[in-house]
Amino acid sequence: MEINYLPRLTSTAALRALAATLSEPYSLLATAPVSEGAFMQRRLLSIAADSDADMVYADHYDIAPDGTRARHPLIDLQMGALRDDFDFGPLWLLKTSSLKAAVAAMDVDYSYGALYDLRLRFGKIVRAGEYLYSVTPDDVRASGQKQFDYVDPRNRTVQIEMEQICTAWLRRSGALLEGEPQAVVGDESACPVTASVVIPVFNRVRTIADAVRSALGQQTDFPFNVIVVDNHSTDGTTEVLSSIGDPRLVHLVPQRTDLLIGGCWQTALECPQCGLYAVQLDSDDMYSGPDTLSKIVATFRREKAAMVIGSYNMTDFDLNPIPPGIVDHREWTDDNGRNNALRINGLGAPRAFLAPLVRELGFPNVSYGEDYAVGLRISRKWKIARIWEPVYCCRRWEGNSDAALSQERINANNAYKDSIRTLELQARLKK
Repeated sequence: MEINYLPRLTSTAALRALAATLSEPYSLLATAPVSEGAFMQRRLLSIAADSDADMVYADHYDIAPDGTRARHPLIDLQMGALRDDFDFGPLWLLKTSSLKAAVAAMDVDYSYGALYDLRLRFGKIVRAGEYLYSVTPDDVRASGQKQFDYVDPRNRTVQIEMEQICTAWLRRSGALLEGEPQAVVGDESACPVTASVVIPVFNRVRTIADAVRSALGQQTDFPFNVIVVDNHSTDGTTEVLSSIGDPRLVHLVPQRTDLLIGGCWQTALECPQCGLYAVQLDSDDMYSGPDTLSKIVATFRREKAAMVIGSYNMTDFDLNPIPPGIVDHREWTDDNGRNNALRINGLGAPRAFLAPLVRELGFPNVSYGEDYAVGLRISRKWKIARIWEPVYCCRRWEGNSDAALSQERINANNAYKDSIRTLELQARLKK
C-alpha cells in the first residue's frame, strides 16, 4: 500500500476527495512524512484483521535533528478520550469501507476538523503497542509551551470547529447536556468565614511567602482566612509558614503521609476553619490584585454558582508577561461550556468551589487533574460561572512541575484525564 498524505488540520472536501480514490480493503493515511519500519504494513494489517478495527495506530520513533532516535509510546484510546489533540501519531491504517461510510455520513463541511470528525465516527480504534515506523517531529516545544495551544487566540477558529464536531458527536451519542444547569446558594452564616484561600504546598520555600502574602493582602468586606496544607515539606517551607504571624493563616500539616494535591484539598475542605467558598491559589502563583477574592465571592453570590473560574496572566517568575498572555478560556459558553468541557484538557484558573457541595463530592487524591475531575462533576448538574478579566498571575519558572515533562509523564497525565472523561461520559449517558 502507498501512504496517502493529508495535513493534520484538513477539510471535509479534501477527505472526501481522498476517500473517492481508495479501492483496497485497507488504506494508510499520514499527516507527516514517515519512514516505515521493518514489516510495518504486514503487522498493521494483521492487527486490523484480528481485531476487526476501523482504525489502527501505532507507537513509533522520533528522529531528532542530530539523527538520534527516541521511542514515542502512545496510549490506548478510551471511551472518554474526546479531546481533539489525542495523539494517534501521524500514521493510521484505516479500513477503507469504514472510511467511506464515515465520510458519506458527514453532513457538515469543515475547514480544519475533518480527521477529528472521522475518528469520532469510527466504532473500533486499536493501538498497536509496537514501534512500527519513524518520524521527524515538526513541533519540538516543551510540554509547558504546548499545553496552552488550545486557548491561544490565534487558534480560535480551529477550536470553534472542533467544539462543533464534538458537540455533534455528543448529540448523536445521547450524552449532550441540554437545558439550564441548577443554581445553588450557600449559607454564609453557617460557616466560620465567608471564604478560604486554599494553598496546598510541598517544598516551595522560594515562592510560598509570595503566595501567602498575596492571599492575606486581599481587601474584602467579609471575613476570610488562608488555609495552607503543608504536605510535610523538607526544604524550609514549613519554617517560612511558621514565621508568618497573621491569625488568618491556618497552617495545616496533615497526619497522613499519603496525600497528593487532591488529598490536600480535601483536607482543607474538611477542616473546621474552612469557609463557604474555597478559592484556589497555587503555592508558586499570586493573585493579580487585592480585589481578586472580592470579585470571586461577588460572582458566587450573583450567579448562584457551585464553582467560579477566573482568568489569568501568564508571567515569568518576576511577573513579566509571557506568551500566550491572558488565558481566559473563551471556549466556555453559558449554553455549551459544560459539553465542551469533555473535549478540552482544563477549565481554567483560579478555581473556586462552594465548599459544602464539593466536600461531599470529594477530590480524587491525585496530583494532576484533581480540579478537572471536580469541575466536570459539578458541570453535569450545577452552574459554573466565569470571570473573564485576569485575576491571577500564573508564574512559569524553572521549578514548575509541568514545564518540560517526559513523554511517559505526558502519557500518564493524558490517560488519567481520559479516564475522568470516560467516567463523566458514562454518567451523562446514564442520566
